[in-house]
Amino acid sequence: MKKRDHYLKIVEWSDDDQCYVGSIPGWIGKCCHGDNEEDVYRQLCQILDEWIEIYEKDEILLPASISDKKYWHPSFSV
Repeated sequence: MKKRDHYLKIVEWSDDDQCYVGSIPGWIGKCCHGDNEEDVYRQLCQILDEWIEIYEKDEILLPASISDKKYWHPSFSV
């Protein structure tokens, strides 16, 4: 598992911009865009990898990840 896998990555269509926009909620706002959803996702992963590298190089604690969050859905068995 890569460190970036601990963070939620969102690629969504923007009607205002007429393109896909990528962001990492709670850390990196809207930071990349393009006409192809998969390309924007790849850009987003690259940006996240670069931010992680910078934080580690500068010895800055990474923001809390989503990997420890517990999600519940009515279809999950209890």
